[in-house]
Amino acid sequence: MRAVILAGGKGTRLAPYTKILPKPLMPIGEFPILEVILRQMKMAGIDRVTLTVGHLSSLLRTFFQDGEAWGLKIEYSYEASPLGTAGPIALIEDLNDTFLVTNGDVLTTLRFSDVVAFHRQHRATATIAVHHRKVKIDLGVIQWNGKPEINGYIEKPTYDYCVSMGVYVFEPRVLQYIPKGQYLDFPDLVKILLAAGEKVVGYEFSGYWQDLGRPDDYEQAARDFEAMRAEFLPEEVTA
Repeated sequence: MRAVILAGGKGTRLAPYTKILPKPLMPIGEFPILEVILRQMKMAGIDRVTLTVGHLSSLLRTFFQDGEAWGLKIEYSYEASPLGTAGPIALIEDLNDTFLVTNGDVLTTLRFSDVVAFHRQHRATATIAVHHRKVKIDLGVIQWNGKPEINGYIEKPTYDYCVSMGVYVFEPRVLQYIPKGQYLDFPDLVKILLAAGEKVVGYEFSGYWQDLGRPDDYEQAARDFEAMRAEFLPEEVTA
């Protein structure tokens, strides 16, 4: 099976580290986060991976090369200028079958094969892996009608959200909705698909998931990896 990993971003929220190191090479334990993802993909039966690269791409290519060390075929697709999260997919040749897309900075215990099986079961055009998040606001939240009158006051509320995990499964026909060489993010792509009547489904996942976008998230993920290593890389246990 084919997978695309988005690895071209500048990772500005993790600066200054990402001034000299692409975010997918940020270490988690003794591995770069992208290596953890690649090992998980191999376990899921994925054998061909395309990295969409831009920022500091030479470092990524030097480290991962052709993927032989992980039993994968790794190819590279270069962005001359930033194309958003969805735009780079249009540059990749021969995406002719169901394919997985993931951000290059996600630490999760999600089994990619489970998402793919769910996608096929529901015969969707696009599947988004989703995670429940609770966000506590440590302030009193004022409700009002846009005029001076206040009509509600909630002390330190907690809000529940379903958020995208940055993991997707697509059918090849999504490519007809992504203009080649133009900037496009995934939220806009999903809106385009829905407007066109395409079937978009969500795969709910209640296990571990952490995006490494901010320094505190990255530090937490590094601690969690050490504590839960066998859950992220179970092949080390069975090897």
